[in-house]
Amino acid sequence: MRPEWRRGIVLLVSLLCGCDLSPRYRKPVMADIPATFRESGPWTPVTPADSVGRGAWWKIMDDDELDRLEDRIEHGSPQLAAAVARYDQARALVRRARAEFFPQVDATASAQRERALFPATGRYYEYRDYDAGGTISWEPDIWGRIRNLVRAARADAQASAGDLASLRLSLEGELGDDYFQLRGLDARISLLQKTMAAYSAALDLTTKRFAGGASNELDVGRARTQLATVQSRLEQQVADRALLEHAIAVLVGEQPSTFSVTPRDDLVPVPVIPVTAPSRLLERRPDVASAERHMLAANARIGVAKAAFFPNITLGATGGSESTTNTLLSAGSGVWALGPALATLAIFDGGRRFANLAITHAEYAEAAANYRQVALNAFREVEDQLALLNHLADASARQDEAVAAATRTDQLAAIQYREGAVDYLQVVIAQTAELQAREDLITVNTRRLVGGIDLIRAMGGDWGRG
Repeated sequence: MRPEWRRGIVLLVSLLCGCDLSPRYRKPVMADIPATFRESGPWTPVTPADSVGRGAWWKIMDDDELDRLEDRIEHGSPQLAAAVARYDQARALVRRARAEFFPQVDATASAQRERALFPATGRYYEYRDYDAGGTISWEPDIWGRIRNLVRAARADAQASAGDLASLRLSLEGELGDDYFQLRGLDARISLLQKTMAAYSAALDLTTKRFAGGASNELDVGRARTQLATVQSRLEQQVADRALLEHAIAVLVGEQPSTFSVTPRDDLVPVPVIPVTAPSRLLERRPDVASAERHMLAANARIGVAKAAFFPNITLGATGGSESTTNTLLSAGSGVWALGPALATLAIFDGGRRFANLAITHAEYAEAAANYRQVALNAFREVEDQLALLNHLADASARQDEAVAAATRTDQLAAIQYREGAVDYLQVVIAQTAELQAREDLITVNTRRLVGGIDLIRAMGGDWGRG
């Protein structure tokens, strides 16, 4: 082989291998990650127990009804179905971008019947024109444009997968929030129903004492007011429960008119929530992963914009057969062409390519800033929920003491009223204080359960990534 041919082949191979014009991508690193969360308490171990579900994170709440509802989200939620469709679109875009690596082959064929006039004879001549052929064109990825398009599309697909996981986690968390708020209302409704029965008995006692002259009409009015107020509050709680039940129905893809959750008057205990180290949080959170993939896609698009400053070389070949006889493949009817086509390089475009390059750099800067913001929000959400749960645990213990004290005060007031030592106003005050203390305890414990769901959601949900 001649030396000049050898050098030409080496040069051609080098060109076909191409180069990459995108900046070298470095995965972002948060430099100021603490070793531990400031608000974590002794009740939050760093690893989950063996009994904790790795994917079905809600099983840590130990509620069979919640388990059944969460399982229905995957197949029933319209929002999740739409997110899955968006992910499928992103994967299809990757395949479309990757297709540019391969040659494009087109085939053509035609058959025409034509009529021509011979001026010398004045007669018409009819003939048939048959044409069949094909074209092959291929653009070598010399400047890395196609590779960066594929890299960007793949990163976008991975970001879409993160968005899908984020939405799934959000829907599961929202269902958990709504479910435990509904259970809190169940507990309040049960409390108010029991209170109504007690207030009805108190009204009967006061009415009898008034009829016997041992009490006055003012006491009867106070007792009747107490009962009516509780009845009104009960109806409001029932209405709020219906709205939450409807919200849960929509989350699992059911018609609210045919969906129901069986009432239950007890709240499950607040579980111990496993908390990972802060440095692992960025690996567990799907929204953080999605933000990082958007950075990678933006980085790859810088390379695409840079490639626009260089010419594109397209290798093409055309071949076929054309005949005006009855035989298409007759001798001498073949046609072919082979050769590279050099795309015209724009000399002046008014700064369009420079503007496009500036846009891609700005988009990368925006993606980097968004990544840091998402990461900071992740740390904040975990700290928020840890602080909330730690303080609510103390609040629940103090509220238990308040309920015990209010219950004892109510009992003493009732005894003194029967003995005539106090009027009914003291009973009303004691009853109101006890009811409020019990409702406050339900509120605190409901918030603790909802806070547990929100902490798991803030941690990324899936223990398998922890």
